[in-house]
Amino acid sequence: MGTDKKQNTQTLINPAGTEFIYKTLKFSQAVRVDNTVWISGQVGMDEKGAVGETIEAQARMAFQNLQRVLAETGASLDDIVELVTYHTEIKDMKTFGKVKSEFISDNYPAWTAVGVKELVMPQLMVEIRATAVIGSGTN
Repeated sequence: MGTDKKQNTQTLINPAGTEFIYKTLKFSQAVRVDNTVWISGQVGMDEKGAVGETIEAQARMAFQNLQRVLAETGASLDDIVELVTYHTEIKDMKTFGKVKSEFISDNYPAWTAVGVKELVMPQLMVEIRATAVIGSGTN
């Protein structure tokens, strides 16, 4: 995971089950340089392509996907320093915030929430991207 490589070397992070995304859509789930990780937008879809039906289900799946990508880099949700979320319905922020609190309950990162007209698939309601610094969290 880059610990024995020279400084400033990029390590592409693509957990098992995301190969299709890398090969077909041509992007990595995350890129790590030293102890900083930039995580691509994670959505409410599982590795089989099933999309959550509600904002709550999609937010939970997106955070689980984010957690999985972070774990692949050696980081955790506690190491997130910046969170950017994209929402097709800003009115869903209360529900989204409730789910977010299940995953990030203290030591809150910087957060920007953006309302958008649509995401890459019409049924998607939320997308979460993050930046993390490995080992910077409290746990």
